[in-house]
Amino acid sequence: MEWQPDEQGLQQVLQLLKDSQSPDTATQRAVQEKLEQLNQFPDFNNYLIFVLTSLKSEDEPTRSLSGLILKNNVKAHYQNFPPTVADFIKRECLNNIGDPSPLIRATIGILITTIASKGELQTWPELLPQLCNLLNSDDYNTCEGSFGALQKICEDSSELLDSDALNRPLNIMIPKFLQFFKHCSPKIRSHAIACVNQFIIGRAQALMDNIDTFIESLFALAGDEDSEVRKNVCRALVMLLEVRIDRLIPHMHSIIQYMLQRTQDPDENVALEACEFWLTLAEQPICKEALSGHLVQLTPILVNGMKYSEIDIILLKGDVEEDEAVPDSEQDIKPRFHKSRTVTLQHEGGEGEEGEDIDDDDDDDDDTLSDWNLRKCSAAALDVLANVFREELLPHLLPLLKGLLFHPDWVIKESGILVLGAIAEGCMQGMVPYLPELIPHLIQCLCDKKALVRSIACWTLSRYAHWVVSQPPDTHLKPLMTELLKRILDGNKRVQEAACSAFATLEEEACTELVPYLSFILDTLVFAFGKYQHKNLLILYDAIGTLADSVGHHLNQDEYIQKLMPPLIAKWNELKDEDKDLFPLLECLSSVATALQSGFLPYCEPVYQRCVTLVQKTLAQAMMYSQQPDQYEAPDKDFMIVALDLLSGLAEGLGGHVDTLVARSNIMTLLFQCMQDTMPEVRQSSFALLGDLTKACFPHVKPCIAEFMPILGTNLNPEFISVCNNATWAIGEICMQMGVEMQPYIAMVLNQLVEIINRPNTPKTLLENTAITIGRLGYVCPQEVAPVLPQFIRPWCTSLRNIRDNEEKDSAFRGICMMIGVNPGGVVQDFIFFCDAVASWVNPKDDLRDMFYKILHGFKEQVGEENWQQFSEQFPPLLKERLAACYGV
Repeated sequence: MEWQPDEQGLQQVLQLLKDSQSPDTATQRAVQEKLEQLNQFPDFNNYLIFVLTSLKSEDEPTRSLSGLILKNNVKAHYQNFPPTVADFIKRECLNNIGDPSPLIRATIGILITTIASKGELQTWPELLPQLCNLLNSDDYNTCEGSFGALQKICEDSSELLDSDALNRPLNIMIPKFLQFFKHCSPKIRSHAIACVNQFIIGRAQALMDNIDTFIESLFALAGDEDSEVRKNVCRALVMLLEVRIDRLIPHMHSIIQYMLQRTQDPDENVALEACEFWLTLAEQPICKEALSGHLVQLTPILVNGMKYSEIDIILLKGDVEEDEAVPDSEQDIKPRFHKSRTVTLQHEGGEGEEGEDIDDDDDDDDDTLSDWNLRKCSAAALDVLANVFREELLPHLLPLLKGLLFHPDWVIKESGILVLGAIAEGCMQGMVPYLPELIPHLIQCLCDKKALVRSIACWTLSRYAHWVVSQPPDTHLKPLMTELLKRILDGNKRVQEAACSAFATLEEEACTELVPYLSFILDTLVFAFGKYQHKNLLILYDAIGTLADSVGHHLNQDEYIQKLMPPLIAKWNELKDEDKDLFPLLECLSSVATALQSGFLPYCEPVYQRCVTLVQKTLAQAMMYSQQPDQYEAPDKDFMIVALDLLSGLAEGLGGHVDTLVARSNIMTLLFQCMQDTMPEVRQSSFALLGDLTKACFPHVKPCIAEFMPILGTNLNPEFISVCNNATWAIGEICMQMGVEMQPYIAMVLNQLVEIINRPNTPKTLLENTAITIGRLGYVCPQEVAPVLPQFIRPWCTSLRNIRDNEEKDSAFRGICMMIGVNPGGVVQDFIFFCDAVASWVNPKDDLRDMFYKILHGFKEQVGEENWQQFSEQFPPLLKERLAACYGV
């Protein structure tokens, strides 16, 4: 006997569905309680499916809601449904997939895929065959409903469908879907492509076997009048470009022609899918060859796509010029992530390089429209193509740019400024001749009456900051800085944000060039403090921190300290310990403390105490959470990481002055816990702080060395690059303080370090720090380290040849020389590398130069004049010259 609802029960369920559509929160709460009660009855779910599929007297939204509540129950408790209930629901779904209402069909489709993804594809064997069968129905609703359900199953379970677990149903499904590409209904054609598209990226075998039919069928749909079909065709071609470019190459010319058309599609969703094609193509080796002949068509299309659409302007409140007094809504503020300290060395020809982990976060200007749209995609495509074609792109762009940049309509002018910024990286060389007249024009655009023009001008100018700084300061740097500082105080929040970010980029490029203007810069940044709403304050901290990093100790003057510190400390006192706004403020203070050095002394005590408290509170909370996870919340460890990094900044900036602060706190005990934390970023920051405290006040560190060294040894694991890097650096600093007393600990760390320096694909920073530390260990304990000299001398020499002359390099090379003294045979095989490393010194100290001299001449005497001649024949000319000039060999 088929299940039948009881009239009274049905009325209860209907009442519940009516109540749950009420906006009143008290009613909503009652509904939740009632739901929990009803879920105790196994056949409650039968009522829900009955309302969805059979109770045609009810309105559609109520029936659909009944299905969605059932879907949530399936998600939460399906494993507890009695088999009779589960079977009833499955049967009802399949019998009603052709409901005349699109909303009800879609709801049933969602319900089917939810049951299927609960592991039920295996235990519901008739599902796929039945849905595929229903596709043949003459009734449009049945065909569309089944296809809708199949599309959702393909989206949710694509991997499972392509596995042996189900006996490879795709072998039947994919050829079946391909037949429907020719169906007379656009909705069904669109479903069919969407189903097949789910299997491209995973390279499903059944699709690969039918790949040519698939591609031909796509080409046949190229001119489809339905925009959803066109969108799915474009999406398929973009994915095939990544997965099966070999199959597209023979047709590439016509595909490109098609995509040029589609990128201008009147439907923006189609245009956006098509625009992705250029982004994907740019990553393929064939890009240059395939696109060269089409740049003349493609360039204007991309440029045209870079204009704000009318809807963008409405969403961006493009007509609101002044909004600085309007408080930010909290959801506008994106969560910030703190980037923990990594210790790096300075290189020849520049400051510490950031080669390893540049974050490309400067690529766009309007984050608030963070949804990907045609403007962003076109700009990104132009950016990557500029990087592929370099100067060859300019003949197609420059004629357009002139018309855009001076256009009377602000929307077009704005897009021209965006174009100029997008090509900055790829076409920089070719743009140089035009910059002397373009930069002043852009600086003028900073005063435009439209806020969106002012904000994009900030971004584009920041992309050319490197060139601006390379010119005499009065030519462009001074006017640019003056105008950007005015924009930092703009009445529009979006302009404030863009100007602050651009100014931070300018600071990084200009460094000490900014020193003459410090007073003026600080006046502006401090004034902005009183003016900014929440979101921009966070960006302002960043601009101040970057300024401190860029000008360094030049900031340490009373006049500057008096301007800068009071507002920072006022904010510091205002924020509670649990406020996440502490992150950017602590990062900023860390840079300021390092720059001010002794100038920070009057402020250091409360800052130091609070950092220690933050670490202590976080550790305590983590402890409580690990013991009683149901009682306590897991702490946000970022508080501890940022606090450790600021303590590092204090130790680095104040040096010996931190001694009394450390003496009066339990920081060493806390550090011992942090160094063993489960979270790599916590360990990373702890080792940085350990190294900085070792340099600043070793007497407080020394009593803990016996406990700390084994922990440092276990963290020499290159799986966690930054942790390993900072641990390596800290060992090197400890070693310099310990001297011969380091001897008992050498065995704990030496093998790991030698292994790391020989690992392929190890990042440069880690290699350099490892080499320095090995050299330092050899400097204090040559007898212990020299025996393994042949195992590391070659990578050691190659990783240190590009480092600037400095204290770290000095101590490491002294170590190598002492080890060669103990084990001269260890360097014989790789002596040319040692010669090259020695030649990388510009001015070694006299006694170090003597050490080099003795080793070089000793080797020459050892092998004899004739062998030395043969040996030195292998030297590159430059190396020969340097050794002859500096060491007479």
